[in-house]
Amino acid sequence: MASSAARSNTLDRRLGPFDAAAIIVSNVIGGGILFTPPLIAAGVPNPWLFLGIWVAGGVLAFCGASAYAELAALRPKAGGEYVYLRAAYGNLAGFITGWVSFVAGFAGAIAATSVVLVFYLDRFFPGAADHTPFFVVPLPYFPLTVSRRTLVAISAVVALSYVHYRGVGPGRLLMNFLAVLKVAALMLFIAAGFSMGAGSTANMQVVAGPVSGSSWLLALLAVMFTYSGWNAASYMAEEIRDPGRNVPKALALGTGAVILIYLLLNALYLYVMPVGELAKVQGSVLDVVADKMLGPAAGNIMGVVSIVSLLASVSANIFAGPRVYYAMARDGVFLPAAARIHPTYRTPSVAIIAQGIWASILILSGSADTLTTYTGFAVTLFATIAVAAVFVLRSREPNAERPFKAWGYPYTPALFVIVGTATVINGIYTAPLTTLAGVAVMAAGIPIYLYFAGKAKE
Repeated sequence: MASSAARSNTLDRRLGPFDAAAIIVSNVIGGGILFTPPLIAAGVPNPWLFLGIWVAGGVLAFCGASAYAELAALRPKAGGEYVYLRAAYGNLAGFITGWVSFVAGFAGAIAATSVVLVFYLDRFFPGAADHTPFFVVPLPYFPLTVSRRTLVAISAVVALSYVHYRGVGPGRLLMNFLAVLKVAALMLFIAAGFSMGAGSTANMQVVAGPVSGSSWLLALLAVMFTYSGWNAASYMAEEIRDPGRNVPKALALGTGAVILIYLLLNALYLYVMPVGELAKVQGSVLDVVADKMLGPAAGNIMGVVSIVSLLASVSANIFAGPRVYYAMARDGVFLPAAARIHPTYRTPSVAIIAQGIWASILILSGSADTLTTYTGFAVTLFATIAVAAVFVLRSREPNAERPFKAWGYPYTPALFVIVGTATVINGIYTAPLTTLAGVAVMAAGIPIYLYFAGKAKE
């Protein structure tokens, strides 16, 4: 009876290393790589420094993934950073990262990506992106607009949430299918781009302007944000078989695949157009490059590729996010119902529903992009603090069993922490108002934490 009761509140280990790697690939490669390269090119208008910043971001992602692999093997529980920050720095630190994950990190990404998805669907289903309001719910400071665009975006969230609600099995099959389709499509596109003669290596020699250290670091923040999600497998550690071996495998495989695709894509962008022209691209750079390569036929082809990519990204966030809220609720610092495991499907069903509702509200309010912009620096901040937890826990728990130890310790985690800290400080210096707004979002979680902590003591 006791074992049955314990199982009712735990997740089943049904994921292998390929499943977890697919979550990483799907989570990372989304809208970011479609829209951020022009912004980065504007700040780093030197082709080799531009490519260098993507290499640097990839190296840092791999250093971070190695540290996360050690943390996940040490504490193979659902929740990712929430678990590591809580263990290393205390309950409040863990809660704040979980709070930002719920308010903006996952739900905000789901909402923003779903809206972008609708614009691509509009190519095949004209009118899908029509934002003419059917009606508006006039909430103060937070009006909710119901239109065809918001309803289509919400429909995507509901449909994908339902798949993941129905079990890890269906969710895993969907994730693997979308991840394989996404990688295959992008690799075919890259191969076609370099072989069709639509570009020139001479474009990669054209410098459009000087690059300062501050602008390079600021661009690195955007690159690290575009790489964000390399840690997705750590959120699922409680559902991965033999996590001591398979989480490191998944992090290495998934992160390595993302780095390779990002470097090849950005090299292709520069092959097709000089860095100065890349900096002027409006909208999806993938579409512009495809148009130069394939002409009028490119639109529909890249529309399909983008839809698959965005669907995979939304699906991965829906899959990973609820594991954080489930872990928080299980520890008594979130809505108790979020810790409920569906008796048949063995998923954190209430957490999935709660995330879907909040993401839908963000879609209706149009505030997802604002929230993710405000809390963008927090992605790097929390990852930096989590990697630093490797040092804290090694000092505090020197004799704990560690099935995996970070490669290159202490140099690789130290490099990540140093660069991450410098990047966050530079972001605070160059965009103080945006950072302050993000801090306000984080601080808003403190009274909520105090409420739940007080309830737990009663």
